[in-house]
Amino acid sequence: MALKVRLIRWRWIGTLLALLALSSTTGAVPGGDPEAAWHYTPNHNFNPPGTYAPRQSGFNLADVSSVAELRGLPPGVRAIVWVGQCQGVTVPFLKRVRPFIGQPNVFGFYLMDNPDPRRRIAGGHLSAPCTTEKLNAAADWIHANVTGAETFIVLMNLSSSATPSFDPSYNPSRLHVDLFGLDPYPCRSELKGCDLGMIDRYVAAATSIGVPPSRMVPIYQAFGGGAWADDEGGTYFLPSAEQERRILSRWGKLVPRPSFDYAYSWGTQRSDSALESSPGLRSVLAIHNGRRQTEE
Repeated sequence: MALKVRLIRWRWIGTLLALLALSSTTGAVPGGDPEAAWHYTPNHNFNPPGTYAPRQSGFNLADVSSVAELRGLPPGVRAIVWVGQCQGVTVPFLKRVRPFIGQPNVFGFYLMDNPDPRRRIAGGHLSAPCTTEKLNAAADWIHANVTGAETFIVLMNLSSSATPSFDPSYNPSRLHVDLFGLDPYPCRSELKGCDLGMIDRYVAAATSIGVPPSRMVPIYQAFGGGAWADDEGGTYFLPSAEQERRILSRWGKLVPRPSFDYAYSWGTQRSDSALESSPGLRSVLAIHNGRRQTEE
């Protein structure tokens, strides 16, 4: 009996030490949502045209690709400008970003989604790698010409959701990009639920290449169904309201105070379901998005 009591005591001590280690490395207090002042959700933001639809759910960073969209934003909303190029400072790059110089409500530029540092066959063609040199040239140009603008990429997982890994050449000591998005989507058909440990694994993989939590951008799954397939042969499903709350809470333990957070996605892309058609998820994220704003 005494041995059993001692074993139980050591298990509790081990749990307490793990929680203290988490708190000391991330600044997190276990439980609670990430506390971000800025909230982003892409796709179909201006539907109907001329109306910034995600504002109703507390999203205050718009997915913008033109100055006309930027100038039509309501007060208190800023823009993340989609670039989606990795060729350095080229004519197409300058054509995309120059119109936003001097625009006061630009938050930052979304340089690339899942940039691939490898040279590989894609669509029957040999793709050019997205090198640190190309990303640095773009980021440096923006920093020199658009005052205060952040630069942002979403890191590409080069392995699997079970053992994620990111290219070490994208280490922040070498890459001049400001913020790094992480996009584990844990709610999958083959799991018959949501594997929240996937979020931990992505954060650990990013930490291992030198990305600190202060420069991570959490990406919350808010889509499912349609033509999307995951890396394990299954499909993504739309989280329930309770599952979304758990996703937010898990991120809050690991990345408690990001520069902004990101819900994917407002609009549908592959005949899937997303926030624009999911009032239950919009309600959860509206509460999440409104908490910090009401405090400020």
